[in-house]
Amino acid sequence: MISATIRGALRPCRNLLEVRSSPALQAARNRSHLPLNTVVLFVPQQEAWVVERMGKFHRILEPGINVLIPFLDRVKYVQSLKEIAIDVPKQAAITSDNVTLSIDGVLYLRILDPYRASYGVEDPEFAITQLAQTTMRSELGKISLDYVFRERENLNIGIVEVINKASEAWGITCLRYEIRDIKLPARVQEAMQMQVEAERRKRAAILESEGVREAEINVAEGKRKARILASEAEKIEQINTAEGQAQALGIISQALEHKEGLNAASLSTAQSYIQAFQNMANKNNTLILPANVSDVTGIVGSAVTAYKTLSKTLLTLSDKEESGSDSNLENEEDAVGKP
Repeated sequence: MISATIRGALRPCRNLLEVRSSPALQAARNRSHLPLNTVVLFVPQQEAWVVERMGKFHRILEPGINVLIPFLDRVKYVQSLKEIAIDVPKQAAITSDNVTLSIDGVLYLRILDPYRASYGVEDPEFAITQLAQTTMRSELGKISLDYVFRERENLNIGIVEVINKASEAWGITCLRYEIRDIKLPARVQEAMQMQVEAERRKRAAILESEGVREAEINVAEGKRKARILASEAEKIEQINTAEGQAQALGIISQALEHKEGLNAASLSTAQSYIQAFQNMANKNNTLILPANVSDVTGIVGSAVTAYKTLSKTLLTLSDKEESGSDSNLENEEDAVGKP
């Protein structure tokens, strides 16, 4: 009985709490913040006060001084014309590759038409927030996880366009939408981290291989240039040697035309013969010598004889070439002289 009495006493308190938390009470509180009709009203800059006369829309008060009729006119809505930033709560969205994201953002909007903002929608802030959330889920469902971060700016632009199309009837324009935070599941984040590390290792391996390739190419190029330079140097050396030998032979031929040239050639041959045997004795322990090794005079005479025979042969050939050229010239003159 006592408990029933206590419950009966507490029931009015519960009713009072329910009344205080009801939407009607919230609306009453909002109305209590509206300016009262004091006949002369001062409207701040960047605000629009919507006035109703006898429950019907009458006019919108401009910033500055305004005069209203008492009891008939009432300020029903106060709209701010400044740019407003609204937090879009976190929400779960699924991408096209079935990855669940937790994403939130910030919405920046401005009221362009206070009349539509007052009578076109019951709660503009709630309506815009819900529209931003549904649009975000719809746009994220069209792209994969890899493109969420790449196409972040395009995603914001797409959401703003969709919101502006829907909020045009409310007299509100969305200036921009910014994605504030994107949270991934722990496993997906670990997989992405492993993918990034693998990509970095791949790039490092590619760079290392490219470095080795460039080094080998540089070494090969250096060897090629070294060989070219060595061959060119050897070529120049051979040319210089040949030119030196040619000049030496020319000098020798001129010397042999002298009276004492043949004697000088004989002496040089004898010296070369003796020097050759000396070199053989220095390099080898066993020597194979000809039977007439002591007959230096005979060997030199044989060399001189061979030289004379070769000289006569060359002179005979040169005489024949000269006679043949002379006969050809005579035949050409005779052919020209005949009519």
